[in-house]
Amino acid sequence: MHIITWQAFIVFRKAVQRDCRRCDGGLRRIFRKPGKSPGSRLCLDTMSEKEDDKSKGENQQAADPTQDSGATAEDEEEKGKSKDEDTAGCQKVENKADYLHVAGESQVYTATKDTLFSKNTSVAETQALSPKWVFGINSDFPVFTLQDKDQLVLLYTSGFGIIYNHTLNVQHILQGHSTNISCMCLSEDRRWIATADCGSESMVIIWDAYSGLPVQTLFNCHPPGGVIGVAFSSNTKHLVTLGRENIQCVCVWDWITDSQKPVCFTEINPEYGFQKYVAYRPNDGIQLLTGSESHVLFYCIVERNLEYLALGLKRFMKADKCAAGRAVPPLSDPSTTTHQSNMSWSLFHLRMPRILTVIGRDVVVWDVTEDLVENQILSDKTIVHLCLQDNPITALTMADGLVITGDTKGEICFYDDTLSLLCWYKNFNLDPIASISFTKECNKGHTQECVQEDEAVIMGKLLICTVTSTVLQLNTQSGSIQTLVHGERELHHAVACHPSRPFVALGSQLGILKVWDYKKNTVTDRRVFETEGSIQCVSFDHNGIYLAVGFSSGSVQILNANAIQSDSAESLRCTTDSIHLIAFSSDSQYLATADAGKALTVFHMQRNEGSLPQWICLDRYHSHSKPITDLLFGLHLDNTYPRLLSLGMDRQLVEYDLEKSSAGQLIIKSSDRIEQSAVPLCMTWFPPLTTEQFLLIASDQYKMKLFNSMTKMCRKTVQGPTLGSPIRQMMVLPKHKEPEMMSYHLAFITDDRLGLQILPVDGNPYKSTELICHATGVSSASCSYDGKCIFTTGVSDRSSIMWEINLNVLQAAAALGGKDMTPFYSQLDGGREGKFYRDMEDCFYFCQVRHYGSSLMKNQPVPTEIPLSEVPSLMRAVGYFPTEQEIEDMQNEVKFSRYAETGKYVTDIDLQECIKLYINHRPAFGISHNELVQAFHVLGKSESTAQPVLLRHELLELLQTRGEPMTMDEVEECFATLLGLKSEDNKEEEDYGEHLLEREVPEEISPETFTDYILGFPLPNRKEGSRSPPPE
Repeated sequence: MHIITWQAFIVFRKAVQRDCRRCDGGLRRIFRKPGKSPGSRLCLDTMSEKEDDKSKGENQQAADPTQDSGATAEDEEEKGKSKDEDTAGCQKVENKADYLHVAGESQVYTATKDTLFSKNTSVAETQALSPKWVFGINSDFPVFTLQDKDQLVLLYTSGFGIIYNHTLNVQHILQGHSTNISCMCLSEDRRWIATADCGSESMVIIWDAYSGLPVQTLFNCHPPGGVIGVAFSSNTKHLVTLGRENIQCVCVWDWITDSQKPVCFTEINPEYGFQKYVAYRPNDGIQLLTGSESHVLFYCIVERNLEYLALGLKRFMKADKCAAGRAVPPLSDPSTTTHQSNMSWSLFHLRMPRILTVIGRDVVVWDVTEDLVENQILSDKTIVHLCLQDNPITALTMADGLVITGDTKGEICFYDDTLSLLCWYKNFNLDPIASISFTKECNKGHTQECVQEDEAVIMGKLLICTVTSTVLQLNTQSGSIQTLVHGERELHHAVACHPSRPFVALGSQLGILKVWDYKKNTVTDRRVFETEGSIQCVSFDHNGIYLAVGFSSGSVQILNANAIQSDSAESLRCTTDSIHLIAFSSDSQYLATADAGKALTVFHMQRNEGSLPQWICLDRYHSHSKPITDLLFGLHLDNTYPRLLSLGMDRQLVEYDLEKSSAGQLIIKSSDRIEQSAVPLCMTWFPPLTTEQFLLIASDQYKMKLFNSMTKMCRKTVQGPTLGSPIRQMMVLPKHKEPEMMSYHLAFITDDRLGLQILPVDGNPYKSTELICHATGVSSASCSYDGKCIFTTGVSDRSSIMWEINLNVLQAAAALGGKDMTPFYSQLDGGREGKFYRDMEDCFYFCQVRHYGSSLMKNQPVPTEIPLSEVPSLMRAVGYFPTEQEIEDMQNEVKFSRYAETGKYVTDIDLQECIKLYINHRPAFGISHNELVQAFHVLGKSESTAQPVLLRHELLELLQTRGEPMTMDEVEECFATLLGLKSEDNKEEEDYGEHLLEREVPEEISPETFTDYILGFPLPNRKEGSRSPPPE
């Protein structure tokens, strides 16, 4: 059957696969009393008592989302009469003693501050891939302090939420979101963490900071935009979220219960601007605020209704320049203002009923009362406008009644309740401040060591994060500053692991190259390339002597891998096009690069007596008409001389003859087209599981193919992983030394996922696993020398991640998928007992009858196989219509399957092998109607209605000249069959010819005409079995 006939017989079917990556919400019930309704509340105050005992009287107060620490059930009942309980709709907490037994059995209840980093069971034991270390900090989010006494523990984000123990230099990753975290907050007692995202199925996860476990998940909080702001109430009872919908919504949640509905919510008028953040008022559960560039919205919960008042900022954005600290009277005429700022945000005063709003270098103080929202009136007399500093303020926080600011000059200022300056730290030469938080409560005092002798000194420590992601700790009493985390805001784009040592090289788009010791979690070397542009790719040679770096400027730097700052580096340049692939040969004598100009460049190490080895350029060759997708060095079977292959989007696999090549002349040994319609994306050497040498190549149609490395014949096709996007890079992991781990394994990345595959590949979906590693995209990956870790770099999330591999988990998951044919039956519609299997079985038996005929009736063993010649008919009978090339690939796959072991061809195939063949060769998601419409857009022309149309003579010409050409007789026969003009009972219609095509086939053919009238597939609004008449 020819390629166009295959298109004519396409069966349009829907293949819907959704990646349900939802965080396990089972821990939501860990505190619930048995037998209680879903509305039963959690009682966590007993945790405080348990921790007090463990700390021998130390003043450690754990979180109490339902009541204040130490309160009894009677106290809570009295509090139930308060306005807070009435307005927020809170229920009375049940007797605390009833929860002791249930709570005592949970991991969260028994957790202390030391639990997280002293656990014997790690996440890696239950997951095939688990993040072990994340390089980078997103300075757009604040850095919090979780602990600061015995150990210094920080909380920040970099795609994931990260709990970093600075004392032990270890991390715990809060893994649960399928997209990057969009906002995060911490409860006042530092026990509970809330993270949220802005994915299509956004969710909010509440974590226990002591154990690192999720305790609650709120699904689809703000569809479809997701969550952009989140905050805890001061008593941790409620959580407020701010959505990013077209019409934004603010929701208040009682997160302790199982309810997925907010306690109260309100929609925001779009005229008040896009609200970017949300905050609760300290020591108050009914007042909160949100802010945009133009307005601050002050909310109050009144009888379970969330109402707000808008406070306009435009009149303060053009204030006259003034001396710092001088009050500016409220401005009623915006035309008299001159100062303009694009930055504004607000927070509540800790002790007074006020809101502080930062606008550039100014601060606006609003006096707010409980009846303000109800009256909807704010007097100008209650507003104070101060020009606080000379430099624009970039960070603002409050601690123990102190107002703390950071500015664009990296200076830190402390103010009292009246905004009078107390202290000013300005000689640290810091980058602009991004966020400020306190490691312990700050206090005012008086001492001789004060920064300014006539002022009070601040007692405590501050945690500072700059816009370059440097985290520092400021001792306000001594005035000393300590760097905790060095700036890692560089956008890492390239990664490569050392072949024999625990080092990984990371290259950034800022031209910064780092070498990281992933055993000690420290940077061992760093170099900045100021004139070469961004680093696009890096690679160690197989001996660990050289480190090659490819730049966007077209330059290639070959460095000493043990001292990248050495002046002995060689700079090579043969093009101005960006280098995006780079690879060494196994003997370190050749280096190949691929650039954006669709060219391959080969460098050779030349050794002359009396001089040091020197790299020379052999040649730069345009061997592909489209971009090169992969480079691969190998060894010849008959000798140890290197061989080089390149793979391109032009579907060509090119091999170069390095042995015969010389300077200025790169010789191509062979060039083979390996795909008809699919685009090959990456390749690797298949491990030596057989006596033959194979190339494993993955394509954009979710297929993985084995090619004989010498003949380039396709010897096997299997269905690859289908979650997300196709495989873009893959590598075979070093074989484990453990005797029970006999299999080889493959690691791969897609657009945003990292995965593992058990080799050999056979189409069993349970032998692979994958997860989202970088929600905004992954740019590259590299495996450690011992095969225990994989490193990935993100496209735009400014992070690189070290993933720990646990192959035992992958093997266990494959075993749970079933043995023998069970995993393959599960991929058929209806499974082993379904109608499709019975139909395929009937077609298989019919092929036997057609081939063997009456011999089946004789007294002899009934054959269980069919000849290979019947395979195409069987595939077409069950709805898969392969091209002639695909038929040849299927037959070769079976024919040569045992040739290396037995020296004989396989000529017959049984039903089970036919099922495997069908599953692995059929299109991964079928053929959609959109693909057919796209083909008409490419081949035809569009009318004024933008409807693509293909003329009859154009279609006939394409069928006879493109793809796998058909003869005119074959074209006429196919149309006669499709249109029902050829049958056993209608002999006169067999005299078909070109006049029949002119009579039966319309002059203009649209996608609908081709689908409905010619193919006979009903349109969505047409009943199945009916067929439209030919168009006029």
